[in-house]
Amino acid sequence: MPVAASRKEAPAAIRVDLAAIFVSLELSRSKWLITSLSPGAGEKMSKHIVAGSDVPALLARFAELQRKAKARTGRSFRMVSVQEAGLDGFWIHRILEREGIESYVVDPASIATSRRRRRAKTDKIDGEALVRALLAYKRGEPRVCAMLRVPTPEEEDRRRLVRERKALTNERVRHVNRVKGLLFGQGISGYEPLRRDRRKRLDDLATGDGRPLPAALKAQISRELDRIELLIEQIKQVEAERDLMLAAASASSPAPALLLNLRGVGPEFGAILWSEGLSRQFDNRRQVAAYAGLAPTPWQSGQVDRDQGVSKAGNPRLRTTLVQLAWLWVRHQPDSELSRWFKARVTKNEGRYKKSTIVALARKLFVALWKYINAGVVIEGAVMSA
Repeated sequence: MPVAASRKEAPAAIRVDLAAIFVSLELSRSKWLITSLSPGAGEKMSKHIVAGSDVPALLARFAELQRKAKARTGRSFRMVSVQEAGLDGFWIHRILEREGIESYVVDPASIATSRRRRRAKTDKIDGEALVRALLAYKRGEPRVCAMLRVPTPEEEDRRRLVRERKALTNERVRHVNRVKGLLFGQGISGYEPLRRDRRKRLDDLATGDGRPLPAALKAQISRELDRIELLIEQIKQVEAERDLMLAAASASSPAPALLLNLRGVGPEFGAILWSEGLSRQFDNRRQVAAYAGLAPTPWQSGQVDRDQGVSKAGNPRLRTTLVQLAWLWVRHQPDSELSRWFKARVTKNEGRYKKSTIVALARKLFVALWKYINAGVVIEGAVMSA
């Protein structure tokens, strides 16, 4: 047989040493698109649609792919699946792993796409791109995509308290601003809906032109105060559960207690730092900064060499908390090495670039906290709480 003919018949898209059926899942609420590439089928990718959330149909399709691959080659092949991280969470990934299927969840922003102004985008194209990215990842090609480390159900549940408190706090702010806006339209300022005497002060209010509050407006504000009081009670409940969570975590790991021992780190910041970031496993300080989205983003081409700022590609809640903590660190830990570094940089720049310098301090602080709770490296000059 000629050499060219043998090359044409060989499955060029799959390497023999991988020995697997590669599958990508494009998930939506109404349907799931399954794109697969099997040994012995050449370079053509097959596509199949099942109804959304129909897990039995998905597993049946996987079994059918394995049966066809065995009929073609006489060998059994394992399944390797990939899906994008999104609103579906990780429950599908957990089902696949429970069924013995090698499953991955990829960061969709890490997959290379066309840079044309108008690029074609369909579920079919995205499914094929996912399969190609999975193939390259399994071949060991560097930086082809970023696979997520899927959290355990316990880790996911541990994050909910601090996230729920943030949502409740934002909702409380909206109701407080609505009450102030309604009163400002009547010429009234200085009323604080969060004070304990809010009901009594509401009865004593008068409009800017000396009239008592209109009945409908007073009733509307009273209902807003009902919502605010409910939110205040719910925030107290969440904070109590958060403190219990920190106490339980401190019993199994010293990290939460170590964080709370630092002056300037309270229960809320300690819970966010622990549940959102420091409870994870990192190999080096670059991974620590990248997870928080505080890693620098260079732009270098030819003679152009500049910094675009931080990547903002990590955990946004953790990044916001770290920047806030950096400001508090300068105030409550003025004699620490990190605070002295910040003040020296600001002085050198004659007070300019203070915001960008505080972000750099947040990155240094997060790395220092990671070393502190994992290796016991005490932050130089840091003062512990009484």
